[in-house]
Amino acid sequence: MEKKILLTDCPDAKGLIAKITNICYKHQLNIIKNDEYVDYDASRFFMRTELEGRFNDETLLADLDDALPTGAKRRLVKAGKKRIVILVTKEAHCLGDILMKSYAGAIDVEIAAVIGNYDALAELTGKFNIPFHTVSHDGLDRAEHELAVRKMIDSYDPDYVILAKYMRVLTPEFVAAYPRQIINIHHSFLPAFIGARPYLQAFNRGVKIIGATAHFVTDDLDEGPIIEQDVIHVDHTFTADAMAKAGRDVEKSVLSHALELVLNERVFVNGNKTVVFK
Repeated sequence: MEKKILLTDCPDAKGLIAKITNICYKHQLNIIKNDEYVDYDASRFFMRTELEGRFNDETLLADLDDALPTGAKRRLVKAGKKRIVILVTKEAHCLGDILMKSYAGAIDVEIAAVIGNYDALAELTGKFNIPFHTVSHDGLDRAEHELAVRKMIDSYDPDYVILAKYMRVLTPEFVAAYPRQIINIHHSFLPAFIGARPYLQAFNRGVKIIGATAHFVTDDLDEGPIIEQDVIHVDHTFTADAMAKAGRDVEKSVLSHALELVLNERVFVNGNKTVVFK
C-alpha cells in the first residue's frame, strides 16, 4: 500500500468535492484526510487529499482532468521525505534549529547539503555529518558567484532551497531557476520593515511587537507569498540589539514551521498569497 497526496487547484464549481472523492473511490483509494478551501473573491477552489491504496497515477489524473473545470491544476505526490539544500552566511540559529529538528525526527527531511559564502558554519554542519560547501563571493561578481552556487545546488537535485539567514540578494535569474522552491526567513513581520536592518527600523519606529516571516522568494525583495509568521511583544526598554536577540527565537521557529508545512504539501500558492492547511 502506498500513501500519496492529491493537490487540486481549480476554478470553483458546484460538486467538486463529490467529483474528486468519487474518483478516488472508483480507484479504490482510501481517503485518510481531506481539507478544502474556496477563495470566493477569486472564485478558486483548493483541496488537499491524503490517499492510501494501490495507485495508477496516469489513469487517476486522466479521470480528474475529465471531471475538473478548464484551467484546473492537479498533482499527485508521494507522501514522505523531501530533499533540501540550505544556504547560509554566518548566523547559526536558523540552521542549527533545522539541523537539530531533522536529527531528532521533528522535521521529516533529508538535508542534502549546506552551502555558505563563508565557512563560519562548517563546523556546526559537520557535527551532523552533513556536507558543507564554501562558495566564496570574494573576487567574483554577483552573476559569477550565483552560477557557482547554482552548480553546487544542482549537483544535489533538491526539492527546495532554504535561505537560513543567507544575507545576499538573489538575482531574477537565480530565482527563475527554482520557481516556488526557494524559502526565505525575513527578520520582520512583513510587509513592515522590508530590506536591511529591520530591527533598527522597528526600534526607530517604537514598535510594540516584533516578528518574523517565512515566504517564497520572488523577484520582488521580501514580497513573495507568505507561508508563516509569528510575533512577540517588546516595549520601550528594548534596544535595537535586544530586539534582534529576542527576534532570533521567532525567526528559527517560523522558518522551521514553514518548512514543515511546505514539506508536507500543505501550502498552495494563490497569486501573491498562500492557502495553508494546518
